[in-house]
Amino acid sequence: NREENQGKLGVFWHTQGSGKSYSMQFLSQKVKRKLPGNWTFLIITDREDLDGQIYQNFAQTGAVNEPEKTIRASSGEHLQRLLREDHSYIFTLIQKFRSPKTGQYPQLSTRDDIIVIADEAHRSQYDIFAHNLRLALPNAAFIGFTGTPLLVGEEATKAEFGDYISIYNFRQSIADGATVSLFYENRIPQLQLTNQDLDQDIAEAIETADLDEEQENRLAKEFSRQYNLITTTERLTEIAADIVSHFLNRGYQGKAMVIAIDRFTAVSMYDKVQSCWQQELGRLKALPTDPAITKKIAYLEATDMAVVISASPNEETAFQERGLNIKPHRQRLTKEKPSLEEKFKDQDHPLRIVFVCAMWITGFDVPNCSTIYLDKPMANHTLMQTIARANRVCGTDKLNGLIVDYIGIFRNLQQALAIYGSGDSGDDTPVKPKTELVAQLREKIAEAKAFCQEHQVNFEELQTLGDDSYDSIALWDNFVNSLLATEASKQQFLAYTRDITKLYRAILPDVAAREFRTALTNFLALAKRIHSHTPQADIRDIKAEIRAILDESIGTLDYVIPETGEVIDLSQLDFEALQKQFQQGYKHIEVEKLKTALAPKLGEMVQFNKTRLSYLERYEQMIEEYNAGSRNIETFFDELIELCQALNQEEQRAITENLDEEHLALFDILTQPDLNLTKQEKAEVKRIACELLETLKQEKLVLDWRKRQQSRAAVKVTIEDALEELPETYTDEDYEGKCHQVYQHIYESYFGNGRSIYHRAA
Repeated sequence: NREENQGKLGVFWHTQGSGKSYSMQFLSQKVKRKLPGNWTFLIITDREDLDGQIYQNFAQTGAVNEPEKTIRASSGEHLQRLLREDHSYIFTLIQKFRSPKTGQYPQLSTRDDIIVIADEAHRSQYDIFAHNLRLALPNAAFIGFTGTPLLVGEEATKAEFGDYISIYNFRQSIADGATVSLFYENRIPQLQLTNQDLDQDIAEAIETADLDEEQENRLAKEFSRQYNLITTTERLTEIAADIVSHFLNRGYQGKAMVIAIDRFTAVSMYDKVQSCWQQELGRLKALPTDPAITKKIAYLEATDMAVVISASPNEETAFQERGLNIKPHRQRLTKEKPSLEEKFKDQDHPLRIVFVCAMWITGFDVPNCSTIYLDKPMANHTLMQTIARANRVCGTDKLNGLIVDYIGIFRNLQQALAIYGSGDSGDDTPVKPKTELVAQLREKIAEAKAFCQEHQVNFEELQTLGDDSYDSIALWDNFVNSLLATEASKQQFLAYTRDITKLYRAILPDVAAREFRTALTNFLALAKRIHSHTPQADIRDIKAEIRAILDESIGTLDYVIPETGEVIDLSQLDFEALQKQFQQGYKHIEVEKLKTALAPKLGEMVQFNKTRLSYLERYEQMIEEYNAGSRNIETFFDELIELCQALNQEEQRAITENLDEEHLALFDILTQPDLNLTKQEKAEVKRIACELLETLKQEKLVLDWRKRQQSRAAVKVTIEDALEELPETYTDEDYEGKCHQVYQHIYESYFGNGRSIYHRAA
């Protein structure tokens, strides 16, 4: 209702990394779908790279079909022409609304079906050019999108766009899994500014972020004392050495960004980090040969670093005057293919550290980036946008992002986050001290130990026993047997172990980690023993974590563990011996061993032959009823033995029928459920199945046959022709059903050019 809101649709605050550009698309598409009118959406940003990025997001989802050059304004004149034309979407920079040299900004359209979407609407540029925007489009409606909350002093933004209409804050985004938590670590060097507030003036002076050479010189002159302290060689060298040590000893080895105060310092920090990196490499090479050392040397040698800064006229001379060489960095930025941006965004590429001062700190998504080394005075939104580079989700291993503070920028963060009009006060901070992460680990271990106590697992008992003693081995087996009593207790313990492992890795290389090493070692050792008795499907998500955490921080465990976990051949199982061992040993462990034998074998047998699905259903029902308490462990064990014997007999059936697994599967599809076929009819069906399969493999199942309609049709016709020869016992309905079943089986099992599920298993 324009009379009520005066064209102010409100402010849309969704935290960085949660998908604001998609929300813009959803809004515009919904308006087009729900409201009548010839709507035009003018999407405005204040940075060239963001303008292009938002256009690409709209184009990739199909919301925009017009070429980029057609609807991205290249100049003020081009923008004015676009607004007079008929376009659903127009993309432009706010700077295109700059005031003319004489007179006021011209009116471009009186249409009331134009909606202006301003990205990062809190920025000062919108205040500067907002008047011209209103003059150009007097009847347009305005909505502001921002990834950070409106701070105290930003009432002008509210006056321009209206109040909040949607809030998706830091806490909600983390709870939904859209972003990860951010923590900060104070590593301010001893040589630091005496002013505890870091002179708010210097932070505000560089709030515009991308300073040109003249502005950098003015900054160095106006704040010479503070600037010189920040950029002194002694201080930067100390920080460079700390970055190398910290980066190499982290738990989660994500990519990192080093944020410097200006372009010169970014290049200087690159040089100093490279020097410290080579020193560490030399130190490692001088050590005795060791697998862990060799692995670390390979990592150091492979790691690439780059400087990413904007260009300026005569920059080579300016950098040379400071004893720096910008030329190789500029060449990489302008000529390297794939580009530095593509390499840094590629999780597997060894470009792992970038040095920046303004570029890439807003609107730049690298999910694998987990650490920000911050050595630049920042304030308000620029600070919040910069630290958000580390809050993207990246698989299950990345628990959080980490901000390493070398400048003291977080002393007044809470004050900066006195959120204007949010109703949250300052409580919903986007970043918390790393000490809270340590506290979470301490709390999680206490919670896990209490759970273990409830299940007769007390790690304290191990302290009085030797690691390789028989009593120690027996005690570990007792622990395993107790936790395997139910599937719920087993899974809960493994979940605790996963959480503790992730939190431990997240706090590395903090010295506080030493406090938790014994507890972590115990949990990992017990989890490892449980896995040795557990079906493979249960260990996929933790196996890599255990291996990595043992490699990086604790080393090989000395516990004596009986040899287990070998592949079991069902036909070789001695069921009488199993029964005897069950009666004499740890019942829950013996049950888990049988499940270990059954689960992978069942999966393979059902994959080869879907008619065996009843065995899998029987097994799952047994598990469910046992977990629900309707079966005692003795009955459950006996039923597992019976199922093992049944599966063993089923495996031998192929030999009885004189068929391999591949031909047996097709034969079973044609003969099950039982059709009361005579011996002669069965022989005839067997012949048809074998001949059909050979014809398909030799003539029809060509490369990528499943992707081509003509090839798929040829396979169907071949099946239908072959099954026409089935005995008269098969009704027309049976024939139709079997044609469909056989085709589904062939489609799911054969990939063409000799590849199939049977080929892969061979």
